[in-house]
Amino acid sequence: MKIGARGQVTIPKPFRQRWGLTTATEVEFVEKNGELVLQKKVSNDAGSLRASIRSCVGVLQGRPEDIDPFIEEIRGR
Repeated sequence: MKIGARGQVTIPKPFRQRWGLTTATEVEFVEKNGELVLQKKVSNDAGSLRASIRSCVGVLQGRPEDIDPFIEEIRGR
């Protein structure tokens, strides 16, 4: 694979299909352990995603491990 005159590279179709890369996918090049790596760009609203996930922590505390009896109980059976 070569870099084109305008600095472009073509990601082979099997890789695009395997990793779900479409024309709308934002990617970025990052350096990791001395290598240049192409990766999907991380959304800027990662902080709000973390907050959403944190708000769910502990929601299931106190729930029975075997869910079937619990479902029967809440259904009034």
